[in-house]
Amino acid sequence: MAARTVAVIGAGASGLCALKCCLDEGLVPTCFERSGDIGGLWRFEEHPEEGRASIYRSVIINASKEMMCFSDFPIPEDFPNFMHNSKIMEYFRMYAQHFDLLRHIRFRTSVCRVSKRPDFATTGQWGVVTESEGKQEAAIYDAVLVCTGHHTEAHLPLSTFPGLEKFEGWYLHSRDYKSSQPFLEKQVVIVGTGNSGIDIAVELSHTAKQVFISTRRGTWVWHRVADSGYPYDILYITRFLWFLLNLLPQNVSNYITERKMNTRFNHALYRLQPKHR
Repeated sequence: MAARTVAVIGAGASGLCALKCCLDEGLVPTCFERSGDIGGLWRFEEHPEEGRASIYRSVIINASKEMMCFSDFPIPEDFPNFMHNSKIMEYFRMYAQHFDLLRHIRFRTSVCRVSKRPDFATTGQWGVVTESEGKQEAAIYDAVLVCTGHHTEAHLPLSTFPGLEKFEGWYLHSRDYKSSQPFLEKQVVIVGTGNSGIDIAVELSHTAKQVFISTRRGTWVWHRVADSGYPYDILYITRFLWFLLNLLPQNVSNYITERKMNTRFNHALYRLQPKHR
């Protein structure tokens, strides 16, 4: 019986480990990557690329290297606990080279269409149309793995800001933010308290004249570093801890967690405490 073929769409973090797992199972994978390199979200480029997530120069991951690494390829011990995007890319290249993944990737190849074959009910096969250098190619695969991520399109609801057309300053989505230098001595409003919003606000606070954070509901803020200097996820995201918390009434577990988070700073004092527990 011929080995089953798999089309993997995207050569970011998910695409790379999908490739490796397919090879482990004796499958024949082909990965299609529309850009010219691996890394997906974590590859910094000065200008945002269409169809690919975009990060700013200073981005550091919010999961520790001990928790985010591939289980069969630990991150080197001399890498920092929370890695800069350049170190993440270095790790991905080491991973791809170690498991000889690059020869299975077709770079600068876009996937135009994925559809079930007419005999899908009996074969389970898919038709995949790709395009490279202006030429389209059709092929049949036994399975398709979509590893494209979900941060490719910017959500910028301008209609929710009436009067924006009269605003004399300039506005942008965090996708288009690259560094703090253009904001030197400017007044800046950050809308939203997600990971990027808080991260950019901290960075701009060293450059801009004044920085405000606007949030409708507030948020509970976790810190990367926990007690004794350990990464927060190593201490708090454990089966044992969650087993204990699940044994307690929800009000009690909420109280314990909120009290712990308020030891760093009082969320109510900073008007960040949300209504939800």
